[in-house]
Amino acid sequence: MKIDLYASCWNEGDMLPFFFLHYDKLVQRYIIYDDASTDNSQEILRLNPKVELRPMPPYSDPDSRLRSQLALQETYWRESCGIADWVIVTDIDEHLYHPDMYNYLAQCRARGVTIIPGLGYQMLSERFYSKLNIFSPNEIDAVNYSPGRHTAAPTGRVVLPARDELLLLHYRYLDFERLRKRHTQVFTTRQRKTDIAMGFGFHYSWSSEHLREVWNLIASRLVDISQPDLRPWETHEGPRWWRSPDLRPWESHEWPPWWRLASIRRRRSIPVVLHSLISRLKKWKRGIPI
Repeated sequence: MKIDLYASCWNEGDMLPFFFLHYDKLVQRYIIYDDASTDNSQEILRLNPKVELRPMPPYSDPDSRLRSQLALQETYWRESCGIADWVIVTDIDEHLYHPDMYNYLAQCRARGVTIIPGLGYQMLSERFYSKLNIFSPNEIDAVNYSPGRHTAAPTGRVVLPARDELLLLHYRYLDFERLRKRHTQVFTTRQRKTDIAMGFGFHYSWSSEHLREVWNLIASRLVDISQPDLRPWETHEGPRWWRSPDLRPWESHEWPPWWRLASIRRRRSIPVVLHSLISRLKKWKRGIPI
């Protein structure tokens, strides 16, 4: 089974070692587009023999970094058609997780599954959002991402797994000062006119005080994803745009062995009441990026 991974990179030198540690056993080829990094990202990328390092092409929309990146994400995976069984379209700080990832993907492929959305968790706290990161380049004609890849409208032979087992672990909220500096740098040097006008990446403009409020809020909503009885297909409360009558799952009601309960009773040693973080933030009349 061959898996290609596509991502863009900008000043991710601190995250890349963990990125490769997570994906190297799964991915055969990385195609990384570097967007003029000024740290040691390119040096790290060149050290991995699986990486094809490419410069970011000129922005297709000079006034919008986000739209230009979205246009690239819609097309760059097509070179894997007829070559790879799966493609992963992701960010450097997004780690896709399953307790038995390789066998899970092999099982999905054997059952004709063609897209596998990941249930999203911020790795400071639980956050409800989900993205389409893994799909078959040979069965999907177009992905049709929204800005940020927060939703998609894939076309082609679209077949889902019966249960949403894949997790998307997003390592954004690591080291408050690091995050604050990165936001400031992105807002002052990388956001374009249309990005600002349309509110793309609005969180980069947050003040330190606002960022701290959001940080503290999500820190108060922790969930332990290492629990052996975690059933994310049941407990993740975010909207699942892919669960519509037009997308058909394969028929299976068996619990795979890696998700079986250690006991019949679910442990509730850490009672956590999960609500949509976005809904709660709306009460503040503020938005939160995902």
